[in-house]
Amino acid sequence: MFDSSTFPQLSADTLRVISRSIDRGYLSFSREFGASIEAFFDPLLYFLVWFERILLDSPWWIILGAVSGVAYLASRRWKLALGVLVSLAVIGYLGMWDNTMRTMAMILVSTLLSILVGIPIGIFMSRSKRGQDVILPILDVMQTMPSFVYLIPVVMLLGIGKVPGLIAVVIYAISPVIRLTNLGIRLVDKEALEAADAFGASRFQKLMRVQLPLALPTIMAGINQTIMMALAMVVIASMIGVKGLGQPVLQAVTNQYFALGLFNGAAVVVLAIIFDRITQSFGMRLQRHR
Repeated sequence: MFDSSTFPQLSADTLRVISRSIDRGYLSFSREFGASIEAFFDPLLYFLVWFERILLDSPWWIILGAVSGVAYLASRRWKLALGVLVSLAVIGYLGMWDNTMRTMAMILVSTLLSILVGIPIGIFMSRSKRGQDVILPILDVMQTMPSFVYLIPVVMLLGIGKVPGLIAVVIYAISPVIRLTNLGIRLVDKEALEAADAFGASRFQKLMRVQLPLALPTIMAGINQTIMMALAMVVIASMIGVKGLGQPVLQAVTNQYFALGLFNGAAVVVLAIIFDRITQSFGMRLQRHR
């Protein structure tokens, strides 16, 4: 029978020295470069605050009409648009409108950032076997590491607030769009690429006019999963000062407010369903027109 006491282990003193060395190294790094890194992310903060103000200051009926219109354009189904309209109206009627708009701003900005960063990385992976072999283990770690762990280095480096929460959400949610961009481009029919070669297309032309259009349904599936994972991170991000639906849920857990947690948790679920139906419907339409 295995006896854990006989397993070779580092001594407590050695482990303490290693831990303190890591802590001191990261602390000195954050003190020396933290201000510069924070300044680097200032434009992202300004954009997030600006977009959040647009959603909060716009009349509620404009937001309802815009989101319902996007749902109809994506699906061409009036039932989905009506369901989105009613769901958001109920959220507003229950007094959760402002927090919902803050959460929506965080999700949309983090998804946009994930797309801007993730799609080029996915394209690079599809073109480089060595790059794929290096990046895939990193993505595996990012997806399997507990979400709380992301908060530790981000908070130590940037403190609490919107930008640390946004970075933590992006790190947690970016993997699907990278993986499925890589997969979608690799699955493009070779006959289509041969036809593009026959017409004398350059690598860039093949990418923009053949590979990305044909891979777009798969990429949309990755964007869908990225949005879902970003929404799953909302409550966790509220622990470092990200305002939105996550903070009332966290407050409800801490103080055992069942109704508060139920209503705000349901609002998160409603947002997840809305985003999921819109992106899935758009992806299905792309698949039909492929």
